Amino acid sequence: MSRVAKAPVTVPAGVTVTQNGRQVEVKGSKGTLTFNLHALVELNQEDGVLRLTPAQDTQAAWMQTGTARAVLNNLAIGVSAGFERKLQLVGVGYKAQAKGTVLNLALGFSHPIDFELPEGVTVETPTPTEVILKSIDKHLLGQTAANIRAYRPPEPYKGKGVRYSDEVIVRKEAKKK
Repeated sequence: MSRVAKAPVTVPAGVTVTQNGRQVEVKGSKGTLTFNLHALVELNQEDGVLRLTPAQDTQAAWMQTGTARAVLNNLAIGVSAGFERKLQLVGVGYKAQAKGTVLNLALGFSHPIDFELPEGVTVETPTPTEVILKSIDKHLLGQTAANIRAYRPPEPYKGKGVRYSDEVIVRKEAKKK
């Protein structure tokens, strides 16, 4: 059984957490995020530490409590430090260029791809084959990175495609005569 729900969430300095009914608002130097608590989860706040407890002693309540604890921890980290995800473009002619809220991608198709970034996500392209996405919302950041990767996922024979910087591609051996 996972013990995530039993761990307290330490609130970083400069971050304030306010609870209004079932809605929890987390404010920090980078922005504000909100989260709606499940009915089976109770939140107690004391001395910069958040403790989540299940309202009932059921498996469903413990699952919701663990999820709420993880989400609140991500919100606290996001509004204080933020998150970033790095993507690499591997392949001849594969390149990316950031223009405001649009990411232009050349991924070997007959047409360029103009990816419109959602609100709250910023992009940098230090090199044409490297993309750095930044956001305070970890869920939105991960989904945006997955959407970009979905245009051309890495293939196992040559390793070409869009990959996460920490992703390991297991290469397959080519067909033998």
